[in-house]
Amino acid sequence: GADGKSGCMRFVESIMESLPATPVPSGPVVRWADPGREQAFGRWLAGVAPRHGLDPATLQPASADASFRRYLRLRTPSGASAQASSFVIMDAPPPLEDVRPFVHVAGLIREAGLRAPRVFECDPAQGFVLLEDLGERLLLPALQTAPPAQADALMRESMAALVKFQCGVPAAQLPEFSRAILHEELELFPQWCVQREHGITWGAAQQEQWAQLCALLVQAAAAQPVVAVHRDWMPRNLMVCEDGPGILDFQDAAAGPVGYDVVSMLRDAFHSWEEEQEIDWAIRYWEGARRAGLPLAADFGEFWRDLEWVGLQRHLRILGVFSRLKHRDGKPAYQEDAPRFLRYCTRVAMRYRELKGLLALLEPISGQRVGSGLTF
Repeated sequence: GADGKSGCMRFVESIMESLPATPVPSGPVVRWADPGREQAFGRWLAGVAPRHGLDPATLQPASADASFRRYLRLRTPSGASAQASSFVIMDAPPPLEDVRPFVHVAGLIREAGLRAPRVFECDPAQGFVLLEDLGERLLLPALQTAPPAQADALMRESMAALVKFQCGVPAAQLPEFSRAILHEELELFPQWCVQREHGITWGAAQQEQWAQLCALLVQAAAAQPVVAVHRDWMPRNLMVCEDGPGILDFQDAAAGPVGYDVVSMLRDAFHSWEEEQEIDWAIRYWEGARRAGLPLAADFGEFWRDLEWVGLQRHLRILGVFSRLKHRDGKPAYQEDAPRFLRYCTRVAMRYRELKGLLALLEPISGQRVGSGLTF
């Protein structure tokens, strides 16, 4: 405008005039790459702020992830809202993002008796959602800094919540985690990790080896019992809350293989455990899930194999995703954890005869010559 202020700022100021004065916290400023979206946000916030006693002057960045979504936090003046003292806004610009799956799954999770953020306002056309604030205690740093006994208790609680999620969220109300999707995810590995990140071109023999491996992994995943799958049940997407783990980032939930979320938790993107500890938590999960009525294999060894194989599918996909984030989306930081996934993949490929062909495909990427390992 002529006064040099953005449309968003004028909307914010008009709302502030009708609210009690409150101290403005210092901190990062919310920045907008698109002035049009900034103005749309200002108009939307002007409409919802009075209903919830929101103070636009407290708006700050809360978090961002690998997608195009980001989260903002803002507070209410003391006593202005009976609901909460702070809220979170999801900024998910369409058509890159669609908030409707998030809202749908949030309802299913809450109906299952689990802790997902309440949805107070939702504008699917513009991609703005006003959410309950579950706090700032992410499980990942809690696990990384906790004494062993406390970390064990947090992991057990998270695995117990996963059983409740799998039993209580109806898989029939979620899209299918189909064979086609599993194949598409695997193809991210040669396209982005092998070719783009490492500049390697496979010959005919390597391509055939890869095709056979993909067929094995997809068949193994499709043969598992089908449950609700979060698809990123890991410490970075769980909160430490008084009434059990808070669950985040569930918009991609689908009906898929029962072992997928288990291995996502045990073999995390940002933190690794000794295998003995992985097995201990997996056994506790397996026992609890069978008691809860999930149709798991009666033999733990068979369940462990299923878990490792679907984990290999996930980890190959993530190697591709991290490379794509670096080269396509300008987010290179994720690539720093690629060696962790190479170790996960190598460990599993060494253990099973059917998967040993993967070792030759991984060696040029990892730079490590791998010999023979345990096979089953």
